[in-house]
Amino acid sequence: MNKNLFLGCLQKGRRYPHFHHSYFYYYAFNFKKLTQLSLSLSLSLSWYVFISFYHQKPMSIFLPETSGLLSASNSTVSTMIKQFLAKIPRKSAKSNTPDADGGGSSTSVTTDVGNSSFINTYNAISSRLNSVKQMSSSIFPASIMSGGEMIDPHVPFKDVQSSDKLRLLISKLNLCSKLYDFHNQDQDSAEKDIKRQTLLDIIDFFSSESPKLSEPAMFAVCKMCGNNLFRDFPPKRFFYSPRGEKEDEEPSFDPAWSHLQLVYEILLRFLSQSSLDPKIVKQYIDHSFILRLLDLFDSEDPRERDCLKSVLHRVYGKFMVHRPFIRMVVSNIIYRFVFETEKHNGIAELLEIFGSVISGFALPLKNEHKLFLLRALVPLHKPKSVGVYHHQLTYCVVQFVEKEPKLSSAVIKGLLKYWPVTSSQKQLMFLSELEELLEKIHTDEFEKIMVPLFRRINCCLRSTHFQVAEQAHFLWNNEHILHLIMCNRHVIIPLVYLTIEQNSQNHWSRTVLNLAQNMMKMLNDVDQELVQSCQGQSEEDKSKSTVVAEKRRLTWERLESIAGFQPVVGSVPVLEETSACIVSC
Repeated sequence: MNKNLFLGCLQKGRRYPHFHHSYFYYYAFNFKKLTQLSLSLSLSLSWYVFISFYHQKPMSIFLPETSGLLSASNSTVSTMIKQFLAKIPRKSAKSNTPDADGGGSSTSVTTDVGNSSFINTYNAISSRLNSVKQMSSSIFPASIMSGGEMIDPHVPFKDVQSSDKLRLLISKLNLCSKLYDFHNQDQDSAEKDIKRQTLLDIIDFFSSESPKLSEPAMFAVCKMCGNNLFRDFPPKRFFYSPRGEKEDEEPSFDPAWSHLQLVYEILLRFLSQSSLDPKIVKQYIDHSFILRLLDLFDSEDPRERDCLKSVLHRVYGKFMVHRPFIRMVVSNIIYRFVFETEKHNGIAELLEIFGSVISGFALPLKNEHKLFLLRALVPLHKPKSVGVYHHQLTYCVVQFVEKEPKLSSAVIKGLLKYWPVTSSQKQLMFLSELEELLEKIHTDEFEKIMVPLFRRINCCLRSTHFQVAEQAHFLWNNEHILHLIMCNRHVIIPLVYLTIEQNSQNHWSRTVLNLAQNMMKMLNDVDQELVQSCQGQSEEDKSKSTVVAEKRRLTWERLESIAGFQPVVGSVPVLEETSACIVSC
C-alpha cells in the first residue's frame, strides 16, 4: 500500500467511537497469532485494523476491500474476525469523542497529501493514544490486580468461604508485615498482641488447610517473612577462653522472639508444602533472599540459629537451582571468618547443615567440593574459637575422607600446618580428630605423611601436659593405626623410641608412665631386633649429645675468661687485641 492510498483511506468514513485503544494494540501487533495466516496477509489486515481504529469505524467496512486477499479457504478467518470485533465492549458515544459536526479541528487531517498532512495525522493518532492510560484503570481495576477485594484481616478463616481464604490470607500477611519496637514492651502492646494472634491464625491455616497458594499469596508470604526476619545486628565483642569457647556463656535473646518464632514457623510450613512448585517460588526466594537469610546465622540468639538450620536445610533440599549459590555464600562466610574477623556466631550451625549436605554428594566428588574441603574446612582449624564448632567440623572432614580416602593425606597435612603449639586444649581436639582420620586412611596415603605426622606425635608424647601425653599414647591402642605403624615400623619407631623410653622411666604422671611401659613391652614382643637397634642408636645419640654439651660448656668458659681480662676505662670496657681462637657451639 503506497503513501497516497494510505492517506486517502485515512479520510474515509465517520468516526467510530466504540473501538477501545487497548484493543487496537492487541489487533495491530498480535494479529498474526489470531489468524495464523501468512506474513503478507497478517500485515495487510493489520493496516486495515489501523485504519478502522483511526476513523473509529468497524473493520467490516474495509473487509470487503480485501476480497483479493481473503480467498475461499480463509472465509472462516474473516468470519472469526467479524465475530470477535462484534464482542468488543462499546463506549458511550459521548465519552471522549468530539461532536459529529467536525468539532475538534485541531486533530483533523487535511486533504493535502504532503508533509503537513502527514504531521497532522501523527498528531491526531498521538492525541487519541493519550487515553490509553485512563482506560487501563477500567480494564484492569485494582481489585483484580490484587486478587480481588481485600478482606478485613481480623476475620477468622472459618468465617469466610473457601474461595475467599487466599484473599484473607494475603490480608493477614500484609497486616503482619508491620514491625514494632520490642525494646519498649509497653509501646503498641495491643497492636503486638493482634499481630501475634494473626500469626497464629496463619500457622493454623497452613496446618489444617494445606492450600495450593496463588502467586500473590506466595509473594505475600515471602514479603512478610523478609520484613520481619531480615535485619542488621549490633556489633559485639567476643572473648574466648583457652578452650576456644566464649567466656560469656550466657546467650543473648532477642526481645522480639515472640513474633520471630512464629514467622519462622510460617516460613518453614510454607516451604514444607508438597504442592509448592519450586519453579514458581524461586522468583520470590531468589539469591537476594537467600543471602539475607544466611546473614541471619550471625544472630546471638541460639533459638533463632536453630530455626535457621531447619529453614536453610529445607531451602537447600527444595531448590536445586540455588544449591551452588548457597555453597558459594557459605564459603565466603567461612573465608571472612577465618582470614579477617574470626567473629561469627553461626559457624557451628552452618557446619551442622553441611554435614548432611556432604553425605549426599555423588561420587566421584566434583572439583568444587574438593576445593571447599581444602580452602574452607581445613583452614577452619586456625581460629582461636575452633572449640565452639570443632565437633561439627570433624564430622564434615571425616565425611569427605569417607567419600574419597585419597583426600586424607591432604587433610592431615593441613591439620599439621595449623597444629597448636601453646594451647593444650586445642592439641587434645586435634589429636581426637587425627585419630578419626587415621581410621579412614589407606596405606599408600599414610606413607605420604607418616614422617611429619609422627614427628608431631613425638612432640605430643613428650608433652608435660599429662592429658596430651595420654591422648598421644592412646593412638597406639587403635588397631587400625597400630597396623599402619607396624607395617612401617622401621621408619616410625626410630622417630618416637627415645621419647617412649624416657616416659617409661621417669614421667611425672603415673598414667603416662604405665602407658609408656606397656608400649615398650609391646615393641619388644613385636620386633626385638628393631628395639635393640633403636637402643643402640639412642645410646649413640646420647653420647653425641654429651660431647656436644661438654664442648658448649668449654666454649662458654673461654668466653667468660676472655671477657674477664678486658680493662675498664671509666665505665666503658676497652677491648684488647687477643690471639684468635676458634669458637664452636
